[in-house]
Amino acid sequence: MKKTVLLFLSVALSVLLLTACGQKTNATATKTENPTEKSTETDGKASGDDGKEMYVYIGESRLKVDLANNSSADALVGLLRKGDVSYSASDYGNFEKVGDIGYTLPRNDTQIAVSPGDVILYQGKSLCLYYGKNTYTFTKIGKINGYSESELKTLLYAGQGAKEVRPSLR
Repeated sequence: MKKTVLLFLSVALSVLLLTACGQKTNATATKTENPTEKSTETDGKASGDDGKEMYVYIGESRLKVDLANNSSADALVGLLRKGDVSYSASDYGNFEKVGDIGYTLPRNDTQIAVSPGDVILYQGKSLCLYYGKNTYTFTKIGKINGYSESELKTLLYAGQGAKEVRPSLR
């Protein structure tokens, strides 16, 4: 119980500091030799809402996620600054891989239509990586750009059972 309270306070303080100072986090993009990674940068600038990005590792694939501009994405960045988070993600509804990340993040739920590449926070504690479409009340964390629906299905091992997912800032 104490660990959960301390984690919550730490994440809340990180979010407060980020919003109070008006800072934007710019992760430095790194080149890899991974042929499954596509660049989604244009004119040297990240294509996310405010330049923030993270990566999601699935097997040997590294997918860049352009982060949304909300307290949920900020809290996830704060969590990832302490280290990567790994979780097991399973197929659900033939349109997403979803898994409990082991932490609860602030929610900014709205009724939205999601599409392939969307990274969604569900019920404050699960991350969903979409390879199909759905409409529901979610919090958008970000977007994996530059991949077709069929490419995402392949990269996310759609229909092939649970896979280890590792969000990271590097």
